[in-house]
Amino acid sequence: MVNLVALQQPLLHGLMKMAGVRPYAVQIEPCTVMNFWVPNETLNKPKKGEKPAMVSGPTKPVVVLIHGFAAEGIVTWQFQVGALTKKYSVYVPDLLFFGGSSTDNPDRSPTFQAECVAAGLRKLGVERCAVVGFSYGGMVAFKLAELYPDLVESMVVSGSILAMTCSVSDATMERLGFSSSSELLLPSSVKGLKALLSVAAHKKLYFPDRLHKDFLEVMFTHRKERAELLEALVIDTKDPTIPKFPQRIHLLWGENDQIFNQELAHNMKEQLGENATFEGIKKAGHLVHLERPCVYNRCLKRFLASLQHEEYGAPKKGQ
Repeated sequence: MVNLVALQQPLLHGLMKMAGVRPYAVQIEPCTVMNFWVPNETLNKPKKGEKPAMVSGPTKPVVVLIHGFAAEGIVTWQFQVGALTKKYSVYVPDLLFFGGSSTDNPDRSPTFQAECVAAGLRKLGVERCAVVGFSYGGMVAFKLAELYPDLVESMVVSGSILAMTCSVSDATMERLGFSSSSELLLPSSVKGLKALLSVAAHKKLYFPDRLHKDFLEVMFTHRKERAELLEALVIDTKDPTIPKFPQRIHLLWGENDQIFNQELAHNMKEQLGENATFEGIKKAGHLVHLERPCVYNRCLKRFLASLQHEEYGAPKKGQ
């Protein structure tokens, strides 16, 4: 029987190319390859049977979109790419063990993911960028900003935290009714996927079981490696050191996020200091960028435009 989700993938790929981005594999180190969706104009038009080659770096201000744990890059950001490509050079990495990215390196930490994203962006000619991170991708984005302040000039983070401590992980799983993050984020049955969607979305999502089953087969690959990513995500400390980020950081949240609620977001804003701002979106949960994409895109573009305004001489405002 045909997998309906797999059948839709070529359509999504075609829509992304029409929106202005194409896939390009970057070798980070021997046996480590990361797939990036990059601006069309940075690649040549290869002859049939040939692989594309990079011909230029970005031509506009760069925005990097980093996905969460349940789906690869363009599935996560399918409603944001087209909204941004007119004014920005958009790059969408697939993190390791998502969307064709792979490694034989045993390191599963968010730090290693961030190092690979940074190396890939450098090879693609990106010198400065704004980074947008969702959920797991937000934690990778925080590491990217911490390690490479010369690369990351600003951040937008949705449904994420600075670091997943044992106490936060245990409290979150107990509150949601799951025994572990793997049970929540790596469902192996239609029932498990429905449970994940029920806590991730504000409104109930009605899909036939057939579609849930097809999604499980296509999106939840590399289960062993992804379980290791989740294990490496949790740090065994009660009070992690909070880096002093020089970047502006905008926390853009679904007000009904059940996984990382607004209280966690407001506490994080206080920890981050005067460079951090918060904005909530009503009638949206953890999947805020998918549930209310038009509102999310307006908020995102407004923040990005404010950065351009500051760059050209307007005084920065403390918020």
